[in-house]
Amino acid sequence: MLYIKNANLVLENGILWDAAILLDGDRIAAFGKAAEVEAPAGSDLLDAKGLYVGPGFVDIHVHGGGGHMFADEPEQAALHFLEHGETTILPTLYYDLSKEGFLESIKRIREVMDTAQAGKAIAGFYMEGPYMNPKYGAMAEQNKWQGEIRKEDYKEIVDAAGSLTKVWAVAPEREGLASFLDYAREVNPDVVFSVGHSEAAPEQIQSMKRYGFTLQTHCMDATGRADACPGTRACGPDEYCMTDADMYAEIICDSMGIHVNPAMLRMIMHIKGYDKIILITDSFVSQMEAPKELRHVTDLVFDSSGGLSGSKLTMDVACRNIMTHTNCGIAQAFLMASKNPAKVLGMEHEIGTIEVGKRANLVLVDHMFRVNTVILGGQIWAQS
Repeated sequence: MLYIKNANLVLENGILWDAAILLDGDRIAAFGKAAEVEAPAGSDLLDAKGLYVGPGFVDIHVHGGGGHMFADEPEQAALHFLEHGETTILPTLYYDLSKEGFLESIKRIREVMDTAQAGKAIAGFYMEGPYMNPKYGAMAEQNKWQGEIRKEDYKEIVDAAGSLTKVWAVAPEREGLASFLDYAREVNPDVVFSVGHSEAAPEQIQSMKRYGFTLQTHCMDATGRADACPGTRACGPDEYCMTDADMYAEIICDSMGIHVNPAMLRMIMHIKGYDKIILITDSFVSQMEAPKELRHVTDLVFDSSGGLSGSKLTMDVACRNIMTHTNCGIAQAFLMASKNPAKVLGMEHEIGTIEVGKRANLVLVDHMFRVNTVILGGQIWAQS
């Protein structure tokens, strides 16, 4: 058992000050005010020293970081994000991969999940492709999936990933998409479909509502709107997300508000509320030079054309940024970084909040979200 004292526990509905939490193996056994939770004889002790103790971060959209792409070096990439409190991770595979590339990456990540300690943090796959609108997104010229949607092309990928594919991001306007959605749902009935890299009109998305579409891939990024009458603004995926009460909005929150302008962040928060926003890092590895006007920004990544290609974020930094750009506090940041992503994946009974019986994945941070300690499955993983 591990007994954590002098903690400020970040709970679903607020902060419990001067608290304690008891872990038994890989589960949360008890928590409450310090006077109410005793340390069993023989248990290990951890003094939180007044730090905030919250649920481990859940990063559902991340390509790589620390110089390592999940597609190529999944164990090293997982280690990088674990050190920053990300105890549940969905490696994201992109449409620049060929069919063979998808299959090789899926196999590589599966092996790490089965054999490496860091693999315990990997919960499955987020497929950012293959079937999105080739007009949008980083490295659009490398999109290998612009042609006809054919079962002989996608079946092996869907089968190889199986039930581990938690999210398929697609553009609803792609012709022939329904056959892919049907097969993906047949292989994994619990899969989440996300609107990504799209200019679909609300009517097009609504016509496919039977498939769910409870998520929008990086809201306000890599989206467009079909032409409307001159002098008017058409509606696209972003507008649909704002008006659909069931849909979660992914947000990339970088330090300068480049991906999503701070005023736009505040608007999204006003419309969607804290419980329908999911912070993502969309972290990527690239050596491409930044445009001259953005070379002072340290947490962005660019493609060969100078366009955004994700970020260098980790979730602790994303939480600090969302507090900087909006009026939210620590408890709300944890909701967007832990509870909400767990819920959209259907994993809320295991992770995302501090509750008795849930997996003992925790992160200890200070008031600026600087990570002090990471606990994965009841074991101290990293400590500064």
